[in-house]
Amino acid sequence: MTNIKIPQFAFLTLLLSGIGLLAWTSLTGQPHANEGQETETPRMLESVEPPTQLMGNRFLTFASVVRVNQIEVSRDEFHGVDESSVHSPREARILREAIAAAWPGARMTWAFSWLALHDERSNYRDLRELIVSYHREYGDEITFIPGAYFSPMYNSREQTNRDLHEGLKKVSEMVGGGYRPQAVIAGFMAAENLRYLAEEEGIHVCQGTIWSQYAVDNGDGDGSIVYPYYPSTEHFCKPAQSETDRIDCVNLDGWTVDFLNARYPGARRIDGVNCGSRMGVGPIETVIRLGTELGVRQMLATTSTHFDKGFDLNGFAWVTSTWELSLVEARKLFPFYQGRNGMEGLTVWLSEIRRRWPNAQMVTHGEFGMLWREHYKNNDALNYQFVHRGSGICGSEPELEIRWFMNKDFRLATLRDWIAQTPEKVIDFTRYDLETSEPEDAKPGHPIRNWSLMNRLNQKGSREQDVPTKIDELGPEEQAMIKRRYPVLLTEDHPNRIK
Repeated sequence: MTNIKIPQFAFLTLLLSGIGLLAWTSLTGQPHANEGQETETPRMLESVEPPTQLMGNRFLTFASVVRVNQIEVSRDEFHGVDESSVHSPREARILREAIAAAWPGARMTWAFSWLALHDERSNYRDLRELIVSYHREYGDEITFIPGAYFSPMYNSREQTNRDLHEGLKKVSEMVGGGYRPQAVIAGFMAAENLRYLAEEEGIHVCQGTIWSQYAVDNGDGDGSIVYPYYPSTEHFCKPAQSETDRIDCVNLDGWTVDFLNARYPGARRIDGVNCGSRMGVGPIETVIRLGTELGVRQMLATTSTHFDKGFDLNGFAWVTSTWELSLVEARKLFPFYQGRNGMEGLTVWLSEIRRRWPNAQMVTHGEFGMLWREHYKNNDALNYQFVHRGSGICGSEPELEIRWFMNKDFRLATLRDWIAQTPEKVIDFTRYDLETSEPEDAKPGHPIRNWSLMNRLNQKGSREQDVPTKIDELGPEEQAMIKRRYPVLLTEDHPNRIK
C-alpha cells in the first residue's frame, strides 16, 4: 500500500481550494458525481431550508453521546474509564461551535445516558443546561440512550423498556415546553424494545443497529441492511416480511463504514496501524487513529461512496456518524489516542462535504427517519445498491471492488479484483425469508454478547461455511431468489464496472 504524504498546511489548503476536488478524487479513487463534465465550483450555501422529502436529497446525521462512564451497563452498574472529567460545557462548546462554523444551519442529535441525566455535579448540571440551549438556538434534537449502546447485551427487555420510559420522561422535563424527541439513540435495540418504543412511547425512529459490528467493543450485531428499514418482530437485524411482522420504528445504522474494511471482524494490524473494521466516518478509526490527513481521506472516500454513485443508484443518499462528547478531550484519558481529538479533521470533513455536495442536508436522526417513514410505508420497495472501490487505506484494498444489494428478502455482497478483472464471488448472502430469533434476556452478571443474524454466507468469514462462492455455484433456490430481484447477475454479460 502506498501512502501519499501531504504536509498539513498544504493538505488543508488543497481541501479548501478549487484544486481540492480533483486532488481528492485522485487520492480516494472515488469519482465525483459530475466527473467528465464542465462545471462551476459549487457555491457555499450559508443556510439550507429543512428538507421536505427523502428522494433527491443527500443527508448527513450526526449524534453525540453524553455519558459519565465509558460503558454504562445499567442504571447503577458501569465499567471502563470514568469520563466525567471531560464532560463539561467547555467540551460541548468546542464540538458544537466547530460544527456551526463548518456547516451553518446544521442540526444534530444529542443523546444522554441515564447517569448523565441524573448526575448532580455542577459540570453535568451546566452541561445539560447548555445543550438545552442548543435545541433552542440550532434546532438540535435531545434524546435518551439506554444502556449507553449495549442495553440488550446486559439488560432484560423489560428493564430496557422501563429505562426508555423514565429516561425519555426525564429528557422532556429537562428541555421543557412539552418537548418530545422524534428518535432514540441506542447502539443496539432488541425487537421487543423497538416495538415498545413505537407502540407505547410513540417514537418511530431509533438508531438501533450498528451495521457490520462483530468482535468490536462489548456487543456483536452483524446481519442487517445498511440503510433504514422496518424491523421484524423476530429480530432487530431482520427487515419485516409482512404487515403483521412489521415494527413501526425505522431502524437506523450508527456509523457509515468502508464496505471493504468492514469485511473483517474486529481489527487488523497493517503497516503498524490498528485498522478497525468500523473505519469509515467515525473518529476513532480515522482521524484519531490515522491522523488528520489519512483520516479525512478515508472519511471522504466513504462519504463519496454514498453521495456519488450511491445517490445515483438509490435516488437518495445517507451518511451517519456518532462522536461521543468525551472524544473532544479523551486524549487526556487514553494515551493511545496519541494526543489527538479529531476536531481538526471534523472541521475539514464537514467543510469539504459542503463544498463538494453543496445541497447536502445535515439533519437530526428524527428528521431523517421520519422523512424515510413518510416515503416508505413498508419494506416491499426497498432495493438499496452500493459499489465501493478501495481507498488504499488500512483494509480498504485499492484493487478490490465490492457491490452490495439489499432488499426485504436478502442482502448480497460480491467481491472482485477490478484491476485484474477477476470474476465476482459472493461473500455475503444473508436470507431474510428464513425464521430467526434473538437471544433470551441477559441476566445480571451474565451478558449475552452476540446478537448477530448470520445464515447462508457472512461477510466476516468467521465460520467454516463462509467461503466466497460464484453466484452460479449457489443452490437452485438461492439462485432463484437472486434472479427474481437481480436477473442480470445471472447472465454472462452482467455489468461489473462503476459507470
